Order: sequence, then C-alpha cells, then structure tokens
Amino acid sequence: MECILCKSSGPVRRWGPDILTASETMSGGRYENYEVFNQLIGDAKLVSAGDFGDAVSAAHWRRKADIHTRYDDPDHHTLSLYVNGGTEIRRQIGADPLSGGGPGRCCLMPAHVTSDWLVRGEVELLHLYIPTAAWDRAVVETLDIDPSSVVLDEKTFFVDPLIETTVRHAILPLDWHAPADRMTVSSAGQMLLGHLLGQYSTRGQIRLMSRGGLAQGVKRRIVDYIEANLDQSLSLEQLAAQAQLSPFHFARMFRQSVGEAPHRYVLRRRIEKARDLMRTGDMPLAEIAVACGFSSQSHLTTRFVAFTGITPARFRAVAARQL
Repeated sequence: MECILCKSSGPVRRWGPDILTASETMSGGRYENYEVFNQLIGDAKLVSAGDFGDAVSAAHWRRKADIHTRYDDPDHHTLSLYVNGGTEIRRQIGADPLSGGGPGRCCLMPAHVTSDWLVRGEVELLHLYIPTAAWDRAVVETLDIDPSSVVLDEKTFFVDPLIETTVRHAILPLDWHAPADRMTVSSAGQMLLGHLLGQYSTRGQIRLMSRGGLAQGVKRRIVDYIEANLDQSLSLEQLAAQAQLSPFHFARMFRQSVGEAPHRYVLRRRIEKARDLMRTGDMPLAEIAVACGFSSQSHLTTRFVAFTGITPARFRAVAARQL
C-alpha cells in the first residue's frame, strides 16, 4: 500500500546529536499524561514530542541503557516503531524472553496490558500514543458499531511497510510544531489510526466505509477557509469541523472531491501563494515565509525545493527576468 503522505517530505533525519531534554521540549502537551511516555522520560533522551491534532500524540526517543522497563496498566494504546538499533531488546514473556527487535520492527501495546522489556544497547524509536477515547470515537465514526466490540491486537516485533514508511517519511523529517507541517503530521496520525483499526483489531481486515465526495457548497466553504488561513497553523481536525465531519471521513471525501489529500492541497496552496508573492513584489523571503504559514525562511526553502525542485531565491531571479 502506498503512503499518500510521503510524497512531499524532505530528507529523513539521521541518528545524530539533536536531542532535547524534557525541560527543553515543548511542554504542556497531552503526551505528558501517558504512562509509556512518563516511564521513558527518566532514562531516555527525548528528541521531540507533540500532539497530532485531537486524536493522537507522538514522541521520538533515543535510548542507551541496560535496564528492565515495565509499562504498568497504561490507559492508552501505543504503537512503537524501531527507527534504529533495538536488536538487543527483549520482551519478557514467561521464562523465555522474546527477541526480534531491530530497525523497522513495530510493537503494538494495547491499553490496560502490562508489558515488561529487557532493554540493552542503543535504540531510536517513535511512539504514537492513542487515548482509548480517540480509538472508541474512530470505531463509532468509521464503523458505526459499539467500540467495546473492537479491540486492538497486542503484537511484538512485527513488520508493517506502511507504518514504517509513514513514520520515516511523513513524520520524522517534519517540524511537528510548524504551522506548515501541522496538517501533514495530523493527517499521518489519522491515517495510522485508521490503519490500525482496519488491520490490527479483533474484527480483522475491516473494510472502512466511504461516503463519496463533499457537497459543492461544503467544498467551496473549505477551500475559502484554507485560502483565508494560509498564514495560520491548520490541522485536519479544523478542516473537518468546518465540514461538520469526522477527520477520518473528511480526509477521504476531500480527496475524492479535490483529487489530492488535504495536507497536500494545503501545502500546494502555501507554495503557490509564496510564488505569487515572489513574482509580484520585493517582500523579503523571511516575511513571505511567515505570510504563507512557514516557521522560517529555511523552512520555506526546504518545502519549496521539495515541491518545485528549485530554491525560492532562484525562482525569484528567474521570475524577475521574465517580467
């Protein structure tokens, strides 16, 4: 299955020294309330953490330890991807620890399931935290059935190319707190939530419902809202609320109506607005970046090059010669 979120991302971050301590990262997020997050914060290095819209949160960790870790009765689901390392980690189940960790391996830890881990060596991993309320809401919105009848599977050291590709190319390379990237990471979170529901639940291989496209009036309202707020941080949940739909259904209906995913459409409109501003005036690139929802001139440059193949400065120079 192709990851539709991965086409516009920049280069993947490599293992390096860019590590934040708990006091240096953005504080006050939902992620700080989760058992698995708080269990790691004592001995692991936090690279980044953030809330992806209203449904899920994430944390990017690096850890070098020789320790026993217990996640005791967490009240949330956790999806873990080993980005680098992890080959010496074992899941303690009975007398014989379970091996099989390493780059690209995933673990699913459902809520209220206590798990024990024997951690050795270095590991870099991405955690996605899903509160049970968000899981239950997704079940109702997508399947229209009692959430108690759908339970997330418990799985250890499995391979899922869609999860790995989404994390490596649509989550890790982005600035989780930048307005221009917020739509992509919130869409990635929603997509992974739907993927877990469809592929790793007790009902198994669920066919997720689709409702067709957006009504023309709703489509126009959403497009106008995006145009009026290109300088702001936009999330999938915000756009879905404008359409009075769940984020899950909105993403699919928008794609059917417009021909591209919401995050891709918003990024394209930001880039097109930046190009228009570069063609028609001498506004500094740093100001254009802010006007188009990018966190800085360098952020604009990274996304502009990924989208067009040339830098903003080069584009402006070419456009000036054509006037």
